Formats: sequence, C-alpha cells, structure tokens
Amino acid sequence: MQFELTREYIDDLKKLIDQKNETEAKAKVEHLHAADIADILDELNTEEAKYIFLLLDADTGADVLSEIEEDDRKRFIKVLPIEVIAKKFIDHMDSDDAADLIGGLSDEKQEELLSHIEDVETAGDIVDLLHYDEDTAGGLMGKELVIVNENWTVLTCLRELSRQAEDIDEIYYVYVVNDDGKLIGTLSLKKMILSPTSAKIGNIYEPDVMSVHTDESDEEVALIMEKYDLVALPVVDSIGRLMGRITIDDVVDVIRDEAEKDYQMASGIYEDIESNDSIWLQTRARLPWLLIGLVGGIFAAMVIATHETGLSATPALAFFIPLITAMAGNVGVQSSAIIVQGIASNSLGIESTFSRLMRELGGALINGLTCSSLLFLSNYFYSDSFALTISVSVALFAVMIFAAIAGTIIPLMLHRAKVDPALATGPFITTLNDIVGLFIYLSIGAYFYSMI
Repeated sequence: MQFELTREYIDDLKKLIDQKNETEAKAKVEHLHAADIADILDELNTEEAKYIFLLLDADTGADVLSEIEEDDRKRFIKVLPIEVIAKKFIDHMDSDDAADLIGGLSDEKQEELLSHIEDVETAGDIVDLLHYDEDTAGGLMGKELVIVNENWTVLTCLRELSRQAEDIDEIYYVYVVNDDGKLIGTLSLKKMILSPTSAKIGNIYEPDVMSVHTDESDEEVALIMEKYDLVALPVVDSIGRLMGRITIDDVVDVIRDEAEKDYQMASGIYEDIESNDSIWLQTRARLPWLLIGLVGGIFAAMVIATHETGLSATPALAFFIPLITAMAGNVGVQSSAIIVQGIASNSLGIESTFSRLMRELGGALINGLTCSSLLFLSNYFYSDSFALTISVSVALFAVMIFAAIAGTIIPLMLHRAKVDPALATGPFITTLNDIVGLFIYLSIGAYFYSMI
C-alpha cells in the first residue's frame, strides 16, 4: 500500500526522537520504501534526520541516501562521520550512486572518504567514475554489470555469471567482449541456459548491440533509451571497450530533471531551484527575467506614448490593448512550446525550418481568421464605429500571424546556435510580442481611422 506522509505522522515521529525511543522510531520507518523515508527526512531538522538515518540498516540507508536530494546529501555528509558513511553506506551503494554522492565533496573530503572504503575494487570503480562529467554517459553509468568473453564455454559463463551477479541488483543483459575488452554483443540468458554447456559463447551471442560513448550527453542517452525502449544501455570508450552500463532508473532522473529545468526556464527561472531554497537563491533565479520583462514593459509604454495623440482622439482603441497583448502572448507561447517540445523529444524529424514555419503559419492563418472574424462580428453589432471594428479585427489577425512566426523561428534559431530553446518561451516571447503587437495594433488603428 502506498505510504501517505501526514503532519500527524511527523509529529509522532518527532516525539519518539525527543524521547530517544529507538525501538518504536525504527519500527515506524523500517518497513517503508527508501523514497518514502527520504521524504520523511526532508521534514525533519538535521539532528532529527541524523537520528533516524543511523537507525536504518546498511542496505536501506544506502538506498535512502540515493533517493534524497543533493542538498540534503551534503547536509548528511557534514553531520555524519566519514568512516560511518564509507563503511555502512558506500559499500552497499551502486557505484554510480556512490560517485554522485562523493562527487559533491571537496577533494580533501573525497580522499578521506575513499580511504575508508575497505573494498579496493569498489573504491577504484568510484574513482574511475569521478573522472567523468556528471551530465555525460560516463557520469551516469555504473560499473555493476555481467561481462563474459567470447572464447568462454557456456559452463564457464554460468560459473562466472554466478560469481559476478552477487553484487548486482538487476541483471538486464549479459555483455560479450573480446580479448581486448571491446564490446561485441549481448547474450540472452534463455539462450545460455538452453545451449549445451560445451558451446562457445562466440557461437551463440547476439552481435547487434546498441551502445553510447562515455562523452555522450545525458540528454542524448535519455532519448536513445526512450526511443528504443531500453532498460539498460552499455557505455564504451573511444576504442569500443566496455566501461559500464546505464540503467533506466538513472535515465528517468535525467528526463525528470530536464523537464523541470525546461518548465522553470519557460517560466522565467534560469536556475534550478526548489520551493524550500533560500529567498536569495530564488530571487537571483527570478530577477533577471523580471528585469527583462520590466525593460519590455518600458518599450511597450514608449510605443503607446508615440501614439498618444491618436489614442486621445480615438480612446476606444485603448479598450482593446489588453486583448491584443494577451492574444499575441498566448499564440507565441503556444508556437514556441510546440517547437521546444519537438526539439527536446527529437521528434521534429528531418523537416526543414521552412517547412516547419509553413506548418505553423498555416495553423496561425486558420486561428487568426477564426478569432478576428469573431471579434469583427462582435464589434460590428455592438460598436457604432466601423473604423474601430475593422482596425481591431485586422490588427488581431496580423498580431497572431507575427506571434506564430516569432514563436517558431526564435526557438529554432536558438537551437541552431547551441542555446537551450526553452529560453524562447514564457517571458521572452511574451514581452517581444507585447511590444511588436502593440506597434502593429496602434499603427493599423491609426491607418484605418485616417482612411475612414
């Protein structure tokens, strides 16, 4: 049954901690999933969280340490003895999770923690992983995988599989390498079991295997695994030697992080922040885009000021300014969101920029004609000024066309310039369309009022 974290649960747990009642406090959390325990620790202060954390067995503690947010990990590192972390938790973590944990420490702390890891092979694997950037395939991969040589017999392979599998939670694939350690294929567990024990692996393995290089970006890894429905992906170096594997749980984290980042950027937040981050950090992440919006608002006001005389003579035009700016912003954000989503999911295909622009323009023509026609009919029957009716309708149509074009071209241009296209959505597109939309609207209004 899914656990539901409530304020009553936290209050009861805090009472047990204050009473130093280890038995009942441990019983309250020990049967929960590691992710649920991580959520509980997030609701406790540092000393309370430390108390509960040290009550956990080694395997659960390692899983919890993998689940909690990076900032909370650093908090635990500061209050827990290094030797406790190394011997009680690191030894029970997958190499990639251990590398993520240690990678956030200073060089001095890293050396101290690594020195307390008793298993030299485990420490060596972690050191190897620390050399890769965290946003690459090398930074995502773990060293836990089953490797067999193409020259082995099935019997030798089964014995080696039994030995290697002791330290691996899930065996998705058995990877086949040659004498140089280069990845040449995969071996089906079913095929291995059904084959004679004297059969050579080189005669029964599957040579078709998809892999990525250690320097491949984590976003590209996520796209590959999502597209081909892979649960694990081998990682090789520049000459094809098998270095590790990436599992689906690590890729899910990448997809989630990228989605959160794009959502925040589309909302005008250019740093990765959480709701419980400091006011200074949240302000620093939000203020730049707010300042851009402020500058945009000033330019919009200047556009209105240049048409002050016309608005004084025809004040009815001012009534529709909110409508024009709102529609321009909505159309621009819709168009840019579709393009950004297509770029992020790699679903734009081989379609050219011109073809994509024509597609969006076609949709904008239909939407613009529909909305402007409805606005024309509304003003035609309820307004006594035909100049206002025609001005607002034509301006709305023109503004929606411009917004769709801008919302399409800007993300594509940013993507081609190697800039995250998520920057194009939200405040940027809205502010741009406000300025240009107002200019178009007031210019068209001035033209038709002078003609009619």
